[in-house]
Amino acid sequence: MILKKILFKNWRTFTKESFNFNPFLTVIIGENAKGKTNLLEGIYFLITGSGFREKKEEELILFNKEKASVEGEFVTGEEKFLFQIFLEKKGNGIEKKYFINKAAKPYRLYHQQQTKVILFSPYQLEIISGSPQNRRLYFDKLISSFDLQYKKYLSNYENALKRRNKILQEIKEPEKMKEEIMFWDNYLQEQGKYITEKREQYVNFLNQHPQLDDKFFFITYAKNEFNLKNLEKVHQEELRLRQTLIGPQRDDFQIYLDKSGFKKNVHLFASRSEERLSLLWLKMNEINFFEKKFGIKPIVLFDDIFSEFDFFHKRLVLDLIKKYQTIITTTEIEVLDLIKIPKSIIKL
Repeated sequence: MILKKILFKNWRTFTKESFNFNPFLTVIIGENAKGKTNLLEGIYFLITGSGFREKKEEELILFNKEKASVEGEFVTGEEKFLFQIFLEKKGNGIEKKYFINKAAKPYRLYHQQQTKVILFSPYQLEIISGSPQNRRLYFDKLISSFDLQYKKYLSNYENALKRRNKILQEIKEPEKMKEEIMFWDNYLQEQGKYITEKREQYVNFLNQHPQLDDKFFFITYAKNEFNLKNLEKVHQEELRLRQTLIGPQRDDFQIYLDKSGFKKNVHLFASRSEERLSLLWLKMNEINFFEKKFGIKPIVLFDDIFSEFDFFHKRLVLDLIKKYQTIITTTEIEVLDLIKIPKSIIKL
């Protein structure tokens, strides 16, 4: 599917704005803080139903407004589609309603009929340079984008983990809480098993596609499985610390660069350039995965990454741009001279 047009009402900094897109490349140019990333995030939100920067969803609605909407026109072949998401503040949260061709749809059906999107952003370098939590969040968000069951299991697991930790924190007589905590142990084992399996499947996919240009990568998955056998090992320590010490909330993923048989852990020893390459490897494989799994070309979003990349990285990105509908933001007008394909320009 190709995105032709997007319309914002009270979204982020846009009161009522519309933008048209080239089926090949659209370049959004402007100084910092002019709304370039807001526009890119709006596209991402329209496709996925969530933003990529907000801490609270009400931040997506223009300040002092109660409602907002994002709608977009898409085409595939001769067919045209109108996708709409309406947001409204409700209590301490946000209510979202989804529409396709002006007919209300549950999120599941909206998600199934929408296209896919891949985001490249400098913020994502924290996946490589940041803590294991950053990598878990990356994989959770990615897997949830194509597996709604995973999203459900993850939510169930996180809620049950809070309940179990609360029991551990309030416990005074271990024997009295045994039956209650056993219920949550069994439940967490069931939910955690699905999470672990899906993470492992995607890691296996990555390791089947190790190459990026002339570089080779692989990733290890340090599973921390929630099961009764592992619980026995940490039982006394959990009672002492009053918190759950095992489970997928403690998983880690380690990426390695394989250089002539020498395996370099990029999180510990890589240069800034190698960190960027590792991120590109992850993102290129997102594209690869969606094409293989769904048989579609995703829309690709680049958020001001040219300022982060040297000539070698830019060449890889420019080769990618030629294959997909791409929308990029930049403050560097000279980048336009490097891109020799049909394009449109949006100036903010």
